[in-house]
Amino acid sequence: MSTVEAIEQAIDRLTAVERETLESRLLNRRFGLEALDDHQRTELLASLDEAERDIDEGRVQTADELRQAVRSWTGK
Repeated sequence: MSTVEAIEQAIDRLTAVERETLESRLLNRRFGLEALDDHQRTELLASLDEAERDIDEGRVQTADELRQAVRSWTGK
């Protein structure tokens, strides 16, 4: 039995809560802040700070405005 198969069998024995905890940890490892380099992490945190300031100051956009913006960025 391979290591991957052994891990899969162990996962099958987890409770739903344990499985969710494991999934969260794996996703965080792959896509969380730790997965970013220093420059990417700094840029992300700065953009989140800016968004929070905009919200605090009442500068918000509707969902439709956001969809329009995303379409313009993606060329669709």
